[in-house]
Amino acid sequence: MRDLDKIDREIIRLLLENSRRPYSEIAAHVDLSAPAVRDRIDRLSELGVIRGFTLDLNTELLRGGVGVLIELAIEPGHATAVADALAALDRVEHRFVTADSTVFVHATLGSGGVSELLDSAVPVDRVRSIDVHLLSEESWSPSITDETQLSIDCVECGNTVTSEGETATIDGTEYHFCCGSCLARFEERYDRFSADA
Repeated sequence: MRDLDKIDREIIRLLLENSRRPYSEIAAHVDLSAPAVRDRIDRLSELGVIRGFTLDLNTELLRGGVGVLIELAIEPGHATAVADALAALDRVEHRFVTADSTVFVHATLGSGGVSELLDSAVPVDRVRSIDVHLLSEESWSPSITDETQLSIDCVECGNTVTSEGETATIDGTEYHFCCGSCLARFEERYDRFSADA
């Protein structure tokens, strides 16, 4: 399995600047053909590095409520479930979970305020405290550095897949493995389950 190289990182940087940038324009920046750029972007998408091409709204030009950052101290073991429930709400733009079970959400409050937002998604008995911070400015700047490498987990053992890892497509789904032994075990188990089905 090939790791990220300088060209992959530059393609990602260019897409972060403008996700609608044409392949031909990217190709001119990285000295590749447009089809070669498309192949690299397809590979990055298949790996899950690129999850989609999004629209970056300037919410300062749109009215829909008040922007806030909500900090919720959640009972241990429940932070991810609470964060996922909040992320499903239309008014929540970003959500973050810390190792100490704190959930941060960037949201736009409507006329019902924080209570209306949280009541539908957060069980009160899971929350230890809530702090709400009014936002005066916001920006979102994902980036990639020259040291950024792939960090894909082996579907068989969970170890990190390095450049020596293997990739296999089984029934149309691409799987990544840290070594040939994990690939063999996975294929054996897959074949056994398929035969029993």
